[in-house]
Parts: sequence; C-alpha cells; structure tokens
Amino acid sequence: MAAVETLGYVPNRIAGALASTGSPLVAIVVPSLSNIVFADVLRGVAQTLEAGRRQAVFAVSEYEPSREEALVAAMLAWRPAAVMLAGLEHAEGTRRMLRAAGCRIAELLDIDGTPQDLAVGFSNRTAGRVSALHMVQRGYRRIGYVGHDIGQDTRAGKRLAGFRETLAEAGLAPASEDIRAVRSSVGEGRIGLAALMARQPQLDAVYFSNDDMALGGYFHCLEAGIAVPGQLAIMGFNGLDIARHTPQPLTTIETPRDEIGRIAAQLVLDDAPPQTVDCGFRLVEGATV
Repeated sequence: MAAVETLGYVPNRIAGALASTGSPLVAIVVPSLSNIVFADVLRGVAQTLEAGRRQAVFAVSEYEPSREEALVAAMLAWRPAAVMLAGLEHAEGTRRMLRAAGCRIAELLDIDGTPQDLAVGFSNRTAGRVSALHMVQRGYRRIGYVGHDIGQDTRAGKRLAGFRETLAEAGLAPASEDIRAVRSSVGEGRIGLAALMARQPQLDAVYFSNDDMALGGYFHCLEAGIAVPGQLAIMGFNGLDIARHTPQPLTTIETPRDEIGRIAAQLVLDDAPPQTVDCGFRLVEGATV
C-alpha cells in the first residue's frame, strides 16, 4: 500500500474486465440533470450499486433520441454489466443495440409499454387520470393545461393523454392548452400560464406537466394578483421538495424516484429475471386545488 500511495497507482479495470467474466460498470443515460427528478434516481442507483461493488457511470442525452443513441453506443463499447435508461421509448438504433448487447437493460420511470428487460417505475397515464379525477371531483369544469415538449418527453405526453381521457369520461375537454416546444422550467411555466390566461381568462383550474412548470404558474398568479385556488386552482406532478415549501404547498403527484433507482439497481445486482415493477405514486393534496 505504501508503494501504491507513492506511485499513485490505479488498477486497470478494463484489463480486469477482459480477464474476467463480467464488468463492474453500470451505464446510465438520463435526459437531464437540470431536473432534480433524474438526480434523485441517480442517487438511488449509485448508493445501491456501490454497496454491491459496482460502479455507476452516467451521461446526459438532453432529451435528444439521436444523442441517447450515440451515448448508448459509446457506453456499450466498455461492455457494461447493465444499461439503464429513462422511459420505454428510444430510437430504433438504440433498441437494436440494446437487444444485441448481451447485458441487462433497465428502463426507469415508466411502465406504460413493453420493456426490453427490466422496467421499474409507475404508470404515467394513470397519474394523469388521477390528476384529472381529483380536479373534477373538486368541482372544476373549465380546466386548462400548460406543458413542455411532449414530443421529446414522452412520459409527459402519456400523462396528458390520461388526463384528457378522464376529462372526456366526465363529459369535459381541456378548455385550452399551452404546450411549449421547450424543456420544462419554472420560467416556461410562468410564461405558459400567462399566455393561457390571456386567451382563456375564465379558466378555473390548470394542470401542469410537472412541478417546475406549476411553480412558474404559481409565481405568475402571485405577480398578477390571481388568488390560488380561489380564482385559479393549480396542480403539478413529481412531488418536488420545493413544492411543499411554497406559501401554499402545491397539489401534485409524488413519485418515488430514489426508490425506483434503488430497486432497479438491486434487480441488476441480483441478475433478476425480466420483469416490470410498479412503484406507484401518491396524490399530495396541497393548498392549490
């Protein structure tokens, strides 16, 4: 150990992997690090893998399918023990590489579809349905929607589809929608709600694609003097910590991100058979609906 310390020696794990039957690496591709949701998942994954003497390596796709495909190709070149991805929708080239990779595949944060191997998450479509039902049961009828790019974020698209379905079952439809071709952010939520209310000032409730967007909408209401929920009810999705600490805690759907990461990592460590694990979600009745 003295010699190791003196020389600054680091073991060559690539050579070790070639000489053994497995790699200690688990590759993870997430869409973003600006959204705390994915950082929560990574924390659960990394803690569990570390306990199992595996090493997580991650990259960020920025919600670009082609970038995700390139990152998966680069990571597979290191022959990881597993690859973890967000969601079930990927470019065909990505899917083809994963099928041929010969390692475990874990798809996270969604179970609305057919996984390639392991899927750990919750039903986004059901989350949207539960959100719509909660608003309808509270007596809201003129309900709008503000969201980010559902073409790139397919999970947000599934939530919106479930939301629309449940409104239709109640004989309703979104009174107006503002879907912005951008990534979600507090600023975009604020801009989106301002635009929506300019078109439809008679709305009595708005469903947002996530808590970031909903917080932006809440800030717009504070600036514009719109009473929440007296004049306008607001609901988000994800259950972010900051949403619980606004002057009026946000009504939202809380998702178990850390748990999803831990379960997925443990399934990889256990070399579990292919399966889908529904971790569920929880409706948080705040003070904005």
